[in-house]
Amino acid sequence: MRSLLFVPGDSKEKLEKAFRSDADALILDLEDSVSIAAKEAARRTSLAFLQERRSESSRPLLYVRINALSTPFADGDLDVVMTGAPDGIVLPKATGGSDVALLDARIAVREALHGIADGGTRIVAIATESAAAIFGLGTYAGASRRLAGLAWGAEDLAADTGAQSTRTNGAWTKPNQVVRSFTLFGAAAAGVAAIDTVYTDFRDTEGLRGECAAAVEDGFSGKLAIHPDQVEVINLGFTPSAEAISRAEQIIAAFAEAGDVGVIALDGKMLDRPHLKAAERLIARTKANSSGLTTSPPIPS
Repeated sequence: MRSLLFVPGDSKEKLEKAFRSDADALILDLEDSVSIAAKEAARRTSLAFLQERRSESSRPLLYVRINALSTPFADGDLDVVMTGAPDGIVLPKATGGSDVALLDARIAVREALHGIADGGTRIVAIATESAAAIFGLGTYAGASRRLAGLAWGAEDLAADTGAQSTRTNGAWTKPNQVVRSFTLFGAAAAGVAAIDTVYTDFRDTEGLRGECAAAVEDGFSGKLAIHPDQVEVINLGFTPSAEAISRAEQIIAAFAEAGDVGVIALDGKMLDRPHLKAAERLIARTKANSSGLTTSPPIPS
């Protein structure tokens, strides 16, 4: 998933507008963008949207961000939206792998109740929304076969730490640079996608484009979005160029031709196994981007 677009779950109009975007995934939000008084209405609106759109042959993946497990709303969110068989659940305020394992168990019960294929509902965890959560970034590996990605966020973390800002002169503050990096490492250790956080100035196209380029360079595979106008920029930014794809294919072919070797020479440069691994990951991501959006990735064994 390159682009994951948040949409308030209580607005049918915004859900329909988002559905017409080219986002790889929509995140129907029951948490931050919905007031406490509107929680129940948001559940019903999101469920109706899932039931209406779930069976369409060409559509984005449909995830639902429930409320945090520590709140009294999470179980009620799952009770309602799981009847609509979403492609996945986004878990906010995650503190580590134990939260993902707990959510896995709660999803499994509801899959069985509603005749959903066991393991068919994926999980994306937002893993940096409290100071305590930073110390859990190394615990996601093996927590659940449902886990598809780790995302990071700055605003809730700033509220927790008392930070006065998340950026200085447009750049992430030093604590957020650390958190961003550790999310990348945690995702890599868990073997799941690393998802970059939102760019809040949705009118600043150039700033978003630059942030996407930096995220790709560092190893992120997708980015959260808060407005449909951001989707095209994100998709372009996280789609490998024709030149990069061609180069990766050349590296893979050269290693295949050389047989069981650790190092090859290609175009006057020495390349070793890490170059092959990087090339294979780029091709795999390219195939995933072009294989259609309505089917979730295979559940890892």
